[in-house]
Amino acid sequence: MEVTEGAVTIEVPEERHGASEGSGSGVFYNPVQELNRDVTAAVLRVVDDECDSYLDAMTASGVRAVRAAEAGYAATGCDIDEAAVDLARSNLERNGLSGTIHHRNVNAHMHEHGHDVVDLDPFGTPIPFADAAFRSAREYVCVTATDTAPLCGAHFESGVRSYGAVPRNTEFHPEMGLRVLLSALVRTAARYDLAATPVLSHVSSHYVRTYLRLDGGARAADELFGELGYVDHCQRCLWRAHERTLVADPTAACPECGQSTWTAGPIWLGPAHDVAFVERVGEAVPESFGTASAARDLLGTVAGELHRPTHYDQHRLYKRWGEPNTAMDEFLGALREAGHEASRTHYGGTTFKTDAGVAEIREAVL
Repeated sequence: MEVTEGAVTIEVPEERHGASEGSGSGVFYNPVQELNRDVTAAVLRVVDDECDSYLDAMTASGVRAVRAAEAGYAATGCDIDEAAVDLARSNLERNGLSGTIHHRNVNAHMHEHGHDVVDLDPFGTPIPFADAAFRSAREYVCVTATDTAPLCGAHFESGVRSYGAVPRNTEFHPEMGLRVLLSALVRTAARYDLAATPVLSHVSSHYVRTYLRLDGGARAADELFGELGYVDHCQRCLWRAHERTLVADPTAACPECGQSTWTAGPIWLGPAHDVAFVERVGEAVPESFGTASAARDLLGTVAGELHRPTHYDQHRLYKRWGEPNTAMDEFLGALREAGHEASRTHYGGTTFKTDAGVAEIREAVL
């Protein structure tokens, strides 16, 4: 069957339509990831003044490589599935575009070849490809992780093994997953004296997506380690605190209610996006993209988020307090009137960030 995304039309096997990308069992195409790909295409438009070449690391149907080629990039794809390689090449030809599709192990390719932009979109964890990606990329690394249960702490042991961090299944679990992933990627890049700074990140449809700008030098990499640290969290009253440090110093008991606390880390505590970059990406989304409205809404919300390392859920707070919740605009307005910063977040319709603690939030809104 034929599928149209942006300005390209590709063929995908009908029986694999909707399968998870990178699943490794035949050629696959996931329509749910169109938002992901539309945002990526907009990012490529924004960085085209500094980037010329693009690698779709696990190309499958070739949709990402084809869209990069349509955007004017020297596009390369890799896949270990011969049928996927044939289809990706056919999809480039179908659109009258040039590009190179390799039938080989992508880690081997990345260790041998450089690209301005390297895009990892595997099935599950991207960590087995991260070292090679940072060896290959010159300007940006784009990463999707679909193993949200390990990232968020729901599959604890798997998360520890894959990401070298302690994840916790908190009420802000989507952001926990994002910050565990960022921590692992920043630490991986640093091994090669690279500073990998997140310029855009989002959690959508059970996947985590981030875009990292690369800067060379051990000093730059060392500076990013100052944004790593730990979060202490109380499951009872939802109190939390964070500390930028490489040596964990857990809070034994919640200072608000006395409950024993959970500690997660090392996670990324710094900004997960660059406001100006995200705004430029939003402006680069054309009306012709299939998810244009959703992409612009997402990027607008991300751009407005406070740079705080955890978010709250308004409904969860009111449930803990045994009180009926209010409208979000009224709620956020009350926080601001009390002198606190507050913003919505893209993690859910009732999620928000603020510089206020739980006790201060309650005092401001009740």
